Amino acid sequence: MRASHSQEYFQKAKQVMVGGVNNPIRTFEGMGCNPLVIKYGRGAKLHDHDNNVYTDYCLSGGSLILGHAHRNVILSAKKTLEKGISFGTTTREEVNMARLICSRVPSIELVRFVNSGTEAAMSAVRLARGFTKREIMVKFDGCQHGHFDDSLAKAGSGLLQPQESTSLGIPRNHVGSTISLPYNDKEMLEETLDMYKDDIACVIIEPVAAHMGVILPDLKFLRMLRELTVKYNIILIFDEVTTGFRAHPGCMQSQVNIIPDMTCLGRIIGSGFPIGAYGGRKDIMNCLAPSGGVYQTGTFSGNPVVMRAGYAGLRLLTNDLYAALNQSCAALGEEVNGFLHERKIEAHLTWYGSMMSVFFRRKAVSNYYDAKAAAGGPLYAAMFRHLMDAGIYFPPDAMEPFFISCMHTKRDLTHLADQLKSFFVDTNMERNRL
Repeated sequence: MRASHSQEYFQKAKQVMVGGVNNPIRTFEGMGCNPLVIKYGRGAKLHDHDNNVYTDYCLSGGSLILGHAHRNVILSAKKTLEKGISFGTTTREEVNMARLICSRVPSIELVRFVNSGTEAAMSAVRLARGFTKREIMVKFDGCQHGHFDDSLAKAGSGLLQPQESTSLGIPRNHVGSTISLPYNDKEMLEETLDMYKDDIACVIIEPVAAHMGVILPDLKFLRMLRELTVKYNIILIFDEVTTGFRAHPGCMQSQVNIIPDMTCLGRIIGSGFPIGAYGGRKDIMNCLAPSGGVYQTGTFSGNPVVMRAGYAGLRLLTNDLYAALNQSCAALGEEVNGFLHERKIEAHLTWYGSMMSVFFRRKAVSNYYDAKAAAGGPLYAAMFRHLMDAGIYFPPDAMEPFFISCMHTKRDLTHLADQLKSFFVDTNMERNRL
């Protein structure tokens, strides 16, 4: 692959942006190759400044379930843009978008739009604290809820160990008001909620973990979580920023019929534009200003261009579309896993709808510690470079999932399966020689 022009732009970027990026993952740190500088995207393809073409399995963090530059989304955004960019008032576009989300997501009776998933999670937690008059937030090791202070309690802190943060600059009182527990651990969950029931404002969770690879929940664990939070009057928040509208028109909560008190959304609902949203029961949401005393604001929240583009995208996400897309992804996963199992290769794929991950072990992964041990390290980096050489753009971080859009063709998925197989065969042969 040619890279001279991309590298020229990246060197210029490093002179004016920290690390040359606005998101640390984009540096490709640890991948052993140079980062991409993209010129444009169409459908399932990315084109860089050296005219290399890649099949994109990152899709802007999973936001582009319809692929790049979908005609309906682009035309809707253009039509709205011609009327103005931002007004700072209520618009028909945001009302229509709110009505659509409230009609589809069971937990959302009222919704508030913001500009990112971080904003949504941060605001939802503040609202839960304001509603309950309690302070402690419970999260789960390896789940990501953006980068607001309380969410950066260190994975692995557990119940009785000293609390730490994963970032500098986090005040002690923020870390001290967060408890981080192992994902899928029913015993630890029950013990913690029982011990701190009078102080816990909310429990926030990714109902399918999406930032330690794709880890499916133990449904008994999720049901226990719902039962205990009801029992102790604790607000349950599903962070569906990544899983929302990923595999079902009503989000993951509809599929398993476990309905939280509040839900955070983002990514897919913006069709590629910056967006976030949080919503829930009316009695909780009405504690938010101007109806109540919990303050939250945003100059660009509910931007009409974003709302119209997101609305156009969501309307295309039908049961038939999900059925076809989910079936294609399951077929890919089953084909690759069958191949790996037959050859006794230490790896497997996991998936939730069109969100998938590679783990470098045969045994199932159920929590952050499993995921970290199975991330692959140098093996993942080698796989990343192998796929890049084959014109496939994968996440430049082993703990991030890859995504498939409705624009990926059968030929694209066959090529991905073949390249994964060839990598694992070559790698396994090398292991045997060692």
